[in-house]
Amino acid sequence: MHCRRYLSPPVSRRQMLAQCANGFGAVALATLLSESSERAVRADQEPGALIARGSHRPAKATSVIFLYMDGGPSQVDSFDPKPRLDREHGQPIRMKVPATQFNNVGNVLKCPWAFRRYGESGLPVSDLFPHIGRCADELCVVRSMVSKFSEHTSANYFLHTGSGLQGRPSMGSWLTYGLGSECQDLPGFVVLNGGLIPVGGLDNFGSGFLPANHQGSILKPGKRPIENVGPSEPTAELQRGKLALLEQFDRGLLARHPHHDQLEAAIANYELAFRMQSAVPELMDLSRETAATKRLYGMEADGELTRGYGALCLLARRLVERGVRFIELTCPSVGADRWDQHGNLKDGHEKNARVVDQPIAGLLTDLKSRGLLATTLVVWGGEFGRTPMAQGADGRDHNPFGFTMWLAGGGVKGGMIYGATDDYGYYAVENRTEIHDLHATMLHLLGIDHTRLTFRFGGRDVRLTDVHGNVVGDIVA
Repeated sequence: MHCRRYLSPPVSRRQMLAQCANGFGAVALATLLSESSERAVRADQEPGALIARGSHRPAKATSVIFLYMDGGPSQVDSFDPKPRLDREHGQPIRMKVPATQFNNVGNVLKCPWAFRRYGESGLPVSDLFPHIGRCADELCVVRSMVSKFSEHTSANYFLHTGSGLQGRPSMGSWLTYGLGSECQDLPGFVVLNGGLIPVGGLDNFGSGFLPANHQGSILKPGKRPIENVGPSEPTAELQRGKLALLEQFDRGLLARHPHHDQLEAAIANYELAFRMQSAVPELMDLSRETAATKRLYGMEADGELTRGYGALCLLARRLVERGVRFIELTCPSVGADRWDQHGNLKDGHEKNARVVDQPIAGLLTDLKSRGLLATTLVVWGGEFGRTPMAQGADGRDHNPFGFTMWLAGGGVKGGMIYGATDDYGYYAVENRTEIHDLHATMLHLLGIDHTRLTFRFGGRDVRLTDVHGNVVGDIVA
């Protein structure tokens, strides 16, 4: 997994292949006999290609679905009940409060929703998420997440890339860089755009200093699910001719300038875009899904946004079936400010939850029924949580000191709670879990040692977890 740790050999791989071309008849024969052999040859000859690669250790998961809750849902109103808020509602909070994002500290604000216990585990879930609650025995709820940032942009970069700075590779990019992809007709890292791009923009999905073919590709349901993929030529024959000529020019340039990552990535992207012209329409065609499956995902619900998010969740399952490595779903716009309710908490959180609750539960149920949940790691959460006291009269400010995310499938223990916050739900006080720990654990479940997944940049070996991160072994099954 190391890159550029050693000096380049005197003769490049391409030069060696060119000089020894007559000795590779056996390789050509193996190519005809086995598709896997073809991929092995491509992996050696085309470093830019997203060929599936070996892992450091046996993997429990092969794909990740990240259900990103944009803006920071409130932990004390969803998966971390705090009876003290009920007892002290409307009173000044009886603890030292750090400076908040907007420094508008009101009185203690109780949760507007009741909590109920679900499943054999008895895991408590608020009435915001009745459908997800019925999947409680699949959830590993981490109540002790912490972040280094209380502002959306930096917190989003930190969650997605392990750094609060712009321009670092996203976790999906690191994953495809480390493991490649099982799918050769679709990108290894796909972002299903529900309508909102996270604060911080497309750099949340960028490849940073990794080769460009590892960046996230954004798909959105509609007539044009992805930009710049459809052919501009009137005939397929003309398009193939142009691509062949372009490849000839690129290969000639590579022969003169070997080990050119940007050019290799560009070649791989051209070839992938050509294959996607047929793969994407087939992927987006949900007409062959049964009516029961569509109902499960909420695609017959009353709300248009629920139906739309249900289609995204169904597409996520279809991408997993096709071997795509990392899929992120963004949220739709519900008319409130994402999950970022600085005011009117009840209305805003209810609108957001109504859109995602049934589709997410449908996704978990469908994955499990198809035997896919065991190898698909599903991660839910936002960039931080909310304060236990009000901002103004009925909102909550940002809280990076203790919040909740949950994981399901992919080798994690279900029906369990890990970590805890204080009686107010403000600070993580037990099993404090950093974003770096989350990333290290995700990579571990996918068979990657996070300390060995590195890329030489800026004079040192850089990794997703920087110099931090520990695998949270207690949640691994």
